[in-house]
Amino acid sequence: MANTNSQPSFAEAMENQATINIGIIGHVAHGKSALVRSLTGINTIRFKQERERNITMKIGYANAKLYKCNNALCPRPKCFKAYSSHTTGTVICDRPTCGGQMQLVRHVSFVDCPGHDVLMQNMLNGAAVMDAAVLLVAANEACPQPQTAEHLAAVETMNLQHIVVVQNKCDLVSKDQAAMSFNQIKQFTNGTSAQESTVVPISAEMEVNVDAVVEQLCQQIPMPVRDYTSDPRMVVIRSFDINRPGDTLKLSGKGASGLKGGVAGGSITRGVLRVNDVVEIRPGLVTRDSNNHIRVRPLRTRVVSLGSESTQLKFAVPGGLIGVGTLLDPFLCRQDKLVGNVLGKPDSMPKVFIELTIHFTLLRRLLGIAGNDSVKETQYEQYMQDNFGDSSILTKVSKFKKHDVLQINVGACTGLATVVGVKDDLAKLKLERPVCADIGESIALSRKFNGSFRLIGWAKIVKGKALMLD
Repeated sequence: MANTNSQPSFAEAMENQATINIGIIGHVAHGKSALVRSLTGINTIRFKQERERNITMKIGYANAKLYKCNNALCPRPKCFKAYSSHTTGTVICDRPTCGGQMQLVRHVSFVDCPGHDVLMQNMLNGAAVMDAAVLLVAANEACPQPQTAEHLAAVETMNLQHIVVVQNKCDLVSKDQAAMSFNQIKQFTNGTSAQESTVVPISAEMEVNVDAVVEQLCQQIPMPVRDYTSDPRMVVIRSFDINRPGDTLKLSGKGASGLKGGVAGGSITRGVLRVNDVVEIRPGLVTRDSNNHIRVRPLRTRVVSLGSESTQLKFAVPGGLIGVGTLLDPFLCRQDKLVGNVLGKPDSMPKVFIELTIHFTLLRRLLGIAGNDSVKETQYEQYMQDNFGDSSILTKVSKFKKHDVLQINVGACTGLATVVGVKDDLAKLKLERPVCADIGESIALSRKFNGSFRLIGWAKIVKGKALMLD
């Protein structure tokens, strides 16, 4: 391990932790979790209610190392393969008679997003840490399904430029049906960030042609440019209490033991985080005083451990999903209480805002809602309605009005906001809960439709009203 006072090498970091986050997006039941399982060996459907319904409800995470055989005669895509994140040492190509050695190309954290329409908020929280995405489309259903369109729009809102398209469940359709599905996918992705992507046909459940997906991830998604020199900053997308029922705090002459502090999970966006670093979490504790005024008290603590899955680290770099062990009261972290906070070095953190002025862009049509009637204005919209009976792209998004209530996603923070002023493409929002954000940061905008919030556009923060911190 390198000296913790020096900057880590990229190769050293990639060996020990994931260095890129790739989202798995698409409509419900199109096989996202099955693809993650075939790539990583990990089932991201972990919670009781998820297992009962066999769908992802919370964001799932799993890591894998992607390798390529160094034998130039090893044919593609068989020369690419995904292995467990715990794989170390020399790996020999398992293709008979090859004899080549596998070389590590990527160490990836996969972010498995819920596909159900009412779980769009969870998907947007996951999008906050994505560097690229895999759009999964089932060949046995017409394309696009409502959340196929909504998820693609969401990742484009977050400025993701690298999207791999995967046609799943090809084992369930005939050759002609697969070809028709392929043409629908190409027509749907035309004009989007995914239009140049190769459509990879697979069966995730049968693990057929998954190596072709690995090839696309290695060759079509470049490593993002990372900032290792700035003060560390991490977006918190999970937090939890790792103590078991019955654990108690034990005091002795050597100090306290027994209970462990809370854990914050997320992705580092810049800088290098090290064990023993003192960090601040903003907004932190949010309360209201006797006059109903919002009070904000950031949390300060020390990093006592860093982990990537079960691998313990001395330092963590941008990219990948990291667990940060702290000295915080575990009650403050249990059940994702810190989700939406930002963790970083004290005195280098963004301000905490209670009002935001945004420069917004609205979608022309509402996505993710099936079965609505509207006027068809273009040949493509007519094609979608005639062929798929789905008018999800046809419901117009109306302009903001004063007193409109929106749902905004700022990083991994989701909250309600009231429009208190609108002028041209600028809007002033009063937030229900404070957010820690940078000026210029991108945010997602949603509005309630038929009982659930739907993505309607995106914006950049122009300025804001900051709160005084306790």
